[in-house]
Amino acid sequence: QVQLVESGGGLVQPGGSLRVSCAASGIIFSRYNMGWYRQAPGNQREMVARITSGGSTNYADSVKGRFTISRDNTKRTVYLQMNSLKPEDSAVYYCNAGSGLRDYWGKGTLVTVSS
Repeated sequence: QVQLVESGGGLVQPGGSLRVSCAASGIIFSRYNMGWYRQAPGNQREMVARITSGGSTNYADSVKGRFTISRDNTKRTVYLQMNSLKPEDSAVYYCNAGSGLRDYWGKGTLVTVSS
């Protein structure tokens, strides 16, 4: 059974930092491209950052220079370091694992940026 479990969300002030994590089980983690997506109330889910099995990364324009995605294959975990957070970054953040044939999602972790 595939599980993606996000953690690390919470309330942070504007300008602050937060790191969210996603622990995977039930897949050969090193073979999967991993990604972080987010969805704010009333909005569609959008891509935030992705990292391929080979370590290449890409980011949404809105987070470039502020967010960093990384992965630790030994821990089967993908991270999203978020710096200089803005209120518009508030959303439920979802972890995604994709291999081209299969696609899996976590249940999400809530990030709220507010003073």
